[in-house]
Amino acid sequence: MSGIVSKNAGRGSGIVGAGAIGADAVDGSNIADDAIDSEHYADVSIDAAHIASNAVTSAKINADAVTGAKIADNAIDSEHYTDGSIDSEHLATNVILNDVLLKDYGETTNAIGGTGGGTQDIDLTAGNSVSATVDTSTNTFTFSNPTASDEGCGFTLVLTNGGSQTVNWPASVDWAGGTAPTLTEAGVDILTFWSIDGGTIWHGMAASTDTKSPS
Repeated sequence: MSGIVSKNAGRGSGIVGAGAIGADAVDGSNIADDAIDSEHYADVSIDAAHIASNAVTSAKINADAVTGAKIADNAIDSEHYTDGSIDSEHLATNVILNDVLLKDYGETTNAIGGTGGGTQDIDLTAGNSVSATVDTSTNTFTFSNPTASDEGCGFTLVLTNGGSQTVNWPASVDWAGGTAPTLTEAGVDILTFWSIDGGTIWHGMAASTDTKSPS
């Protein structure tokens, strides 16, 4: 009589005890649609073995349901990212990368254009490649927002017509021999600046003066 509910089992209660149900007696055909919800599952009772292949799609996952605590350490590698899905908003700032190989890389150029005389700031958050044209009147350059004092920080300035007006550099710039280079009145000079102490001292160098094509 195993697996058979006797007429006295659960009499008066309307409840069939687990002992009255045969092993594997309840299959999908015995369960009404939508009858089982989260309250019927024991905590941690559903593991990978109970989920059909490809059964969990994005439509089955509530918004924000997958948190860091739900993802195993080292579970996500390059195969899990869609091509082009990682942009600057997804990258943390000031991340140290080790053993990096770069190829065909570019730097953002901060194209200042005409300085217009007066004070012209070179803000390194706008790019470490800088271009400017000296015009109008005396021009005083300032440098802002270098990286932290324990890091090397540099930028290149492509300066047009630097010798056409008086150009003043920050007092923090040290030049070879203690003298700033003579700039070209009508032409292009390429200057580089490097600091290892957060801009306390900038080492200035003339990489090329009066740059032009060969005659």
